[in-house]
Amino acid sequence: MRLSASYRAAGLLAAVCAFAAVAQADVLDDIAARGVVRVGIMTDYPPFGTVDKLMKPQGYDIDMSALLAKAWHVKVEFVPVTAPNRVATLQTGKADIMLNIGRSEDRAKVVDFTQPYAPYYIGIYGKPGSPAIHGLADLKGVTVAVTKGAIEERLLSEQVKDARLFRFDDNASTIAAFFSGQTGTMAIGNVIALALRQKGSPAFEEKLILLNSPVHAAVPKGEKRLLDKMNAFLSGIKADGSLNAISQKWMQQPLSADLLQAGAK
Repeated sequence: MRLSASYRAAGLLAAVCAFAAVAQADVLDDIAARGVVRVGIMTDYPPFGTVDKLMKPQGYDIDMSALLAKAWHVKVEFVPVTAPNRVATLQTGKADIMLNIGRSEDRAKVVDFTQPYAPYYIGIYGKPGSPAIHGLADLKGVTVAVTKGAIEERLLSEQVKDARLFRFDDNASTIAAFFSGQTGTMAIGNVIALALRQKGSPAFEEKLILLNSPVHAAVPKGEKRLLDKMNAFLSGIKADGSLNAISQKWMQQPLSADLLQAGAK
């Protein structure tokens, strides 16, 4: 039986409408439909994410996710990830939101980043009472323990031609060299410095920030509604002080004014 032109046109219109409805559906709609937001976290990266004796996730990102669940009236399903597979996990739809990821131009081509929500920086640390270091020029002649291949080694090699770098194979050796007096300073991330203090290391203090690279969350590329909603959530918990309380709890420091005021980029 041959279909009439009007019948075929009606069928075509219905197909177009159905396609449009599917096209308009996005990750935020999926989250609302299932009542669950899937959040990618690292569970081997304190203080952002670890597991306790009962293998229950805990840390900065876990506490922030609890606030997210409350604000969005959904449940949280954690998706454990490693540093190398964070972007791929987001791209393949295994997670809706990825926490704890540094923003770079290459990554920004394939995922969309929220405003920053936690501090991360590379610093120069020295013994209490040692000479102040106000800028890179003050590193001339200063002995610095660094880990081979780490970003701090590259930064110091490129920016401070007169620094006396002592290179070690891993972070443990770098730290040991500093505390044993082989070098006057060490270059490490603030998260490593925090872990050292929590373990009762000898006293040391921050002398200079080499690179400020705050922690962001990311969403799949092009998911503007989800990105806007996540940014609104982050702005809200910054404004009401709840994110600062999480930072005080897990980072043992308040959020900086710059981070609190930072909007989506």
